[in-house]
Amino acid sequence: MASAQRGLWKLMLKLPAMRGQLQMESAKNKALMGLCDAFDDATTALDELNRDPRSNAGLIREYETICSEIESEVIDLCINLKSRSI
Repeated sequence: MASAQRGLWKLMLKLPAMRGQLQMESAKNKALMGLCDAFDDATTALDELNRDPRSNAGLIREYETICSEIESEVIDLCINLKSRSI
């Protein structure tokens, strides 16, 4: 749960326009919290790779892509949830 919460905080910083919705939806949406957990894992791994000068550039790009894809999934999920509530 702590990892999902950290991921939520990171996403709230990264997506300030969706901050309120992320906060509300995270309390009731397990799929969103799963994405938050995955985002925390991926960003933590990316941070560690970026700190290590011996890291493989291809692996860094792969984790950058993973982080971006998770972020896109979160945006899509929030848009879909918002359109259902209208």
